[in-house]
Amino acid sequence: MKHVFILSLILAVAVSARAQKVEQPADTISHQLQEVVVTSKHPVTRLEGSKLVSTISGSNLANLGTALDVLGQLPMIKVEGNGLSIIGKSNVEIYIDGRPMRDSQELVQLLSTNLRKVELLMAPGTAYASTTGAVLKIYTKHNFIKGLSVTNQSEAKRTRRWSLMDYLSMSYRRGNWELFAGGMYNNSNSVITGTTVNTLTYKGVSTTIGSTQHNSFPTTTGIAKVGFNYNRGDESFGAYYRYNPERGDFLNRGTEWIDSEAPVERDITRSIRSHGHLVATYYENKFSNKFLLHFDGDFHASNTGTSSLTSYKMASHDDVRSTDRRESSLVAGKLYLNSPLWSGDFTVGTQDSYTHTKLDYRMLNVEVGSYIPSTLTDARQTSAALFASWSRVIGRFNLSAGARYEYVDYDFTVNGKRDDEMSRRHNLLTPDVSIGYTFNDEAQVNLSYKMTTVKPPYARLTGALTYVGRHEIEGGNPALRDERMHDAQLFGMWRDFMVQTNLTRSIDAHAFVKQLHPANGVQLLMHPVNIDLTSLNLYLIWNKTLGWWTPDVTLGLYRQWLEIAGTSYNRPIVSYYFNNTLALPRGWTMTANVSGSSKGDMGTNRFAGSWFTMDASVGRSFLNKSLTVRLSVTDLFNTACNDWTMNTMGIMVDKRQRYDRRGIALNVIYNFQPRKSKYKGEAASDSELNRL
Repeated sequence: MKHVFILSLILAVAVSARAQKVEQPADTISHQLQEVVVTSKHPVTRLEGSKLVSTISGSNLANLGTALDVLGQLPMIKVEGNGLSIIGKSNVEIYIDGRPMRDSQELVQLLSTNLRKVELLMAPGTAYASTTGAVLKIYTKHNFIKGLSVTNQSEAKRTRRWSLMDYLSMSYRRGNWELFAGGMYNNSNSVITGTTVNTLTYKGVSTTIGSTQHNSFPTTTGIAKVGFNYNRGDESFGAYYRYNPERGDFLNRGTEWIDSEAPVERDITRSIRSHGHLVATYYENKFSNKFLLHFDGDFHASNTGTSSLTSYKMASHDDVRSTDRRESSLVAGKLYLNSPLWSGDFTVGTQDSYTHTKLDYRMLNVEVGSYIPSTLTDARQTSAALFASWSRVIGRFNLSAGARYEYVDYDFTVNGKRDDEMSRRHNLLTPDVSIGYTFNDEAQVNLSYKMTTVKPPYARLTGALTYVGRHEIEGGNPALRDERMHDAQLFGMWRDFMVQTNLTRSIDAHAFVKQLHPANGVQLLMHPVNIDLTSLNLYLIWNKTLGWWTPDVTLGLYRQWLEIAGTSYNRPIVSYYFNNTLALPRGWTMTANVSGSSKGDMGTNRFAGSWFTMDASVGRSFLNKSLTVRLSVTDLFNTACNDWTMNTMGIMVDKRQRYDRRGIALNVIYNFQPRKSKYKGEAASDSELNRL
């Protein structure tokens, strides 16, 4: 009740402040045409087929600060820190003006004042990889400022530790050419504390294995980017190069114990050094005023080295050292042609890639090496896909259908020897179909079906094991099979209400289990396995702009049907999201977002309930919107809960942990003739980049 009272007080103050000065509603767009003013009002979000389309320009969201700030206020989108997810979906692809988003910092660097609209595709077609669960498309305003543009953004954030970020971008346009460059420096530090208790029966005896953790993650990352664009009429092309180094120093100070033994003090240190290179290029041309040809090409290479040391205070326990080096590369291309066909829109294309990743893992402790051996794994994958889709509007009906054929050749070797059991070839055909009906401007419904194949990340396919403690190890599973999903989705809209529901049947889905691992003593192994499950997602959304106030309410239900070795994981999760955007006098904007969820099962985890968490922010633009200042707080009442339990293969895991989500951040943005990039490239192979 205290939290509800505080939220009510915030809204009451906002109403009082608004009453002191009545202004034109912020969701109104005015255009002056030869002394005639045309004014139009529009809702922030509406359903168009299977897309949620949110108009940002002219709404209360336009002056929030960055694109990430705006996205956090939209239905079905969840933002935590600089991370973004779609509620009820996984494997999300994000595009900005047609080009793929390569890292989450781009959403922080893009200003809300430059946003035009946002489209959320909840049932992506065959033009996207079959692994794609949702597609987020962001469109910016068309600014025609020529010459030099400069944007600098700085953020200082304090949770339990300080984090600092600074981003500088420059663009110069003359004639049909645009040259751009940018750089970003980010120094972050997060802390996670908690305990883990495992209970099991080992050789007929009840056994308890536990540990405490105090983890700190100081990380320094950088990005340097340079590129060009050329645009003349319907023809355009461009390219850019990006280099991003990363340095992380992980430290976990804690204890571990078994049964009634006294806890042993233990330190785990891990040093990570990584370098990544990306070259992306595109070409686009529209000819005969109806045919659109588009090509994207990507080359990506990365090198990551990690060294780990587990040391004990007691002299009777030897230190455990290990190193690993991962080298990855990707060459990908995507080509498609869009044209009219049978009074509809037809797209046909191909998407191809070659991926190579190599992991050299070395265990330097002889005793531990008896059950965690050194390994050299090498994975190569060749993928070639053909896709075609067709859509058409017939009266009140809108129809779309497509199919994607993909050939995959996966070759896996261990210590130089090909593993015939893990290596495999696949021929996949994944269809999708959608039909919608529009009753009127305020009511419509859409039903869709899609079959997808989800490939596991390469990190989960490795056979290497990681030492966690004297009785615990973690690792991948090279025997993981691709997940096959059958997904039926229903969308409906009536006035300001929307409903979205998914019924999904997953064959060979990926879930983590903990089980006994063969060793001289008791040894627990956490790793992924294949499971079959059925799940239901149901969400009811209400979204409306009421003058200065834009509320957004989402009520959700997740229910799964899963059973492993006689244990059921069927407890539903009920959730809610209540977002509020307030346009205050004198250009001030404010947000107050509340969310919560009940205890329930997802995969093999039972997550604890977290009924009330709140984030808030206040900000304003100065100097004719050249300077934007924003102050935000996360987890205001420190009520977020991240606890979970797992009961698999006779082992009960109780994980209690506390993240440092509660914090305050100051963001300052200065713009000198800001303008959006004209880069029109798209993802040649986003799914493979995500797996790497």
